[in-house]
Amino acid sequence: MAVKRVLFVSQGIEPYIDATYESKIGRGLPLSMQEKGVDARVFMPKYGLINERKRRLHEVIRLSGQNIVIGRNEQPLTIRVSSIPEFHMQTYFIMNDHYFGRKHFLTDEEGKYFPDNDDRAIFYARGVMETVKNLSWSPEVVHCHGWISCLVPVFLKKFYVNNPLFANTKVVYSVYSDHAVKSVSRNFVNKLNKSGIPLEDAELYAKVNYEDTLKLAINYSDGIVISHKEVSKPIREYIKNLGKPYFEHKENKYGDNYIKLYNNVLEANL
Repeated sequence: MAVKRVLFVSQGIEPYIDATYESKIGRGLPLSMQEKGVDARVFMPKYGLINERKRRLHEVIRLSGQNIVIGRNEQPLTIRVSSIPEFHMQTYFIMNDHYFGRKHFLTDEEGKYFPDNDDRAIFYARGVMETVKNLSWSPEVVHCHGWISCLVPVFLKKFYVNNPLFANTKVVYSVYSDHAVKSVSRNFVNKLNKSGIPLEDAELYAKVNYEDTLKLAINYSDGIVISHKEVSKPIREYIKNLGKPYFEHKENKYGDNYIKLYNNVLEANL
């Protein structure tokens, strides 16, 4: 049975950010699925380096104004949209100046991890899922790209699972080599719990590093894509030993073979 509705939750998409291996897939895969008749919706953070005027971003009032609770703090969620003109693919931007107003993704200009990357991941996951809920749109597949989306699988399976929109939704997680954290903060369990994750699941994040967060994202996913040749051997072995559907994108560039394989895996396993 062909998949008709896919939600792509990306760390970055070309041309809104510079062309990278990951941002090219973030753009090319949804476009290719759209060309096959799939209703593809795309999300990414609205980073400070994105020129709103140049990229023609505009606010969607009916989707904005909600506050996302993280621990004891609340942060406002604003939704902006834009469209890649030549392809008419609408992109939704999760906007919050506190978390995403900076001009870098996961590290500062000196290459140091942002200490609040875990909070940013919570805000992004909740922001995406709340927006999709407000759109009253039911994705058959949610495909997460990049570390910043690593909490989407757990929120979908443990917080939004009772919402009829997501009752039958499957999750695919694409693993890249985008390191984001050395370890999470001591308060992370409490933040996850107060954000709606059951305590027994939140406690799995009590003492985790970068590879542990990837493993937890993989655990809550229904299928996995090894999306880069530099993904570590322990993560590769972990994926292969789980027994879940997975495939490796072996080409070092975006290509039709990836699209065909991706389609086949979705239709056969999910």
